[in-house]
Amino acid sequence: MHISTTPELLQLISQNAPVAIGVSGGKDSCAVAFATLEYLDSCGHTGQRVLIHSDLGRVEWKDSLPTCERLADALGLELMVVRRQAGDMMDRWLTRWRNNLARYAALECVKLILPWSTPSMRFCTSELKIDIICRALIKRFPGQCIISVNGIRRDESANRAKAPIARRQAKLHSTKHQTSGLDWHPILDCTIEDVFEYLAGKGFPLHQAYTLYHSSRVSCSFCILANASDLHASASCPDNHNIYRELVMLEAASTFSFHSTHWLADIAPQLLDQSTRQLIALAKDKARRRQQLEARIPPHLLYVKGWPIFVPTWNEAEIIANVRREIGELLGMTVHYTTPAAIIDRHQELMFMQDTRRR
Repeated sequence: MHISTTPELLQLISQNAPVAIGVSGGKDSCAVAFATLEYLDSCGHTGQRVLIHSDLGRVEWKDSLPTCERLADALGLELMVVRRQAGDMMDRWLTRWRNNLARYAALECVKLILPWSTPSMRFCTSELKIDIICRALIKRFPGQCIISVNGIRRDESANRAKAPIARRQAKLHSTKHQTSGLDWHPILDCTIEDVFEYLAGKGFPLHQAYTLYHSSRVSCSFCILANASDLHASASCPDNHNIYRELVMLEAASTFSFHSTHWLADIAPQLLDQSTRQLIALAKDKARRRQQLEARIPPHLLYVKGWPIFVPTWNEAEIIANVRREIGELLGMTVHYTTPAAIIDRHQELMFMQDTRRR
């Protein structure tokens, strides 16, 4: 398998820098683990090597951690398993929703904010994978420049097509622990065919998401980036039914669909009881009404960096107040600042607070 490198990486490898390979249980992380170790051996690297897996909790496929463990056994490496101490991925979405309701009630945002990660706001990756993995590696390898390996490939997406072979990882920098580090993408220019052929040659058993349920990818069991086919594949696995229902219940409570183009509840409605299906039907109606209400807010008063930058006129404040009252009633929540005068006063207060912070 082709390995992409840079002069800086080659120098670090020659200096026996520690290498940590991020693994999820998916095909690419398994392939990059095998291929990277082979490459390091060919370079005479004798530094420390580990696999590291960030367990996202109940949103994970049941076979993800066992696949990582099988990989570690096959390679003869230690597997570091890290987790978010404040709760798993589902807990993060539930907490985000509660916080967003509180923000809306306090007029700290213009529109109600969805609970989910999005393609442009992937805190699921940044907070529950990158941050946690980097903190663990800093503690594990103090005083060293760490090479953090990831199995992304250019043909996966338009964004990944632009990825560099290596780049400085700021989150591996610690003055206290005297660490620095690079992200390395060794199989960046490999194709999906390369990956499957390579793993077949190794005789390594693939994750059951591929072999039993015919998913094209392994990430969370239900991912905000997954296509409909992969969501159906995940829903066909009995191990994923409980988290499916929990995700659907948050769709119902929030009136925001899990996926940007469709409701997760529509993927496997046969797994839902009658009362849940009724709640989803109601949530879809509420979502349409919420969007209609929010469309009435004057565009120049919507969120931009530095919001709020305008104090609404009395007529504009009246529109905002009416929208907030109706959305509060729609979702059964207590909302503050529901009169024109209160809206104007709150905007002035927020702008004053911003000015104070800038000084």
